[in-house]
Amino acid sequence: VIKETLENRGSLGQIKARIRAEVFSALDDQSEVKPPLSNENMIINELIREYLDFNKYKYSSSVLVAESGQPKSPLDRDFLTKELNIKEDYRSKSVPLLYSIISNHLRENRPSSPSRQRPHGAFLQQLESELDNEQEPFVVMGGKR
Repeated sequence: VIKETLENRGSLGQIKARIRAEVFSALDDQSEVKPPLSNENMIINELIREYLDFNKYKYSSSVLVAESGQPKSPLDRDFLTKELNIKEDYRSKSVPLLYSIISNHLRENRPSSPSRQRPHGAFLQQLESELDNEQEPFVVMGGKR
């Protein structure tokens, strides 16, 4: 009955994730010397952390930070956009930078003819469709900025 109640409230998944994070923390060998975090890896990790936080994967985010040696405080988004040479507008500021990177990549690498189009999952098809139709950007079903 307790398991069912927790599942109905949506708490069971969070509890399991928290237990996994605590187990990882307990097993993490603090005496093991980790290699220094390169600038490139720090930026990649930050893009992943922003995505995880946006989608409310807070325990996954905390494990990423602990395991990678990423600073506990997130890097400034303006710093990331400058480092990655990303131009933002009012729409792109509401979603993680990874979404903007994917959207820009799809826009720049669109096949010239429909017969050459590659099959994508629903997410990428939605992005491509909106780029083709010049609609407002897609709505992300995760967290909110």
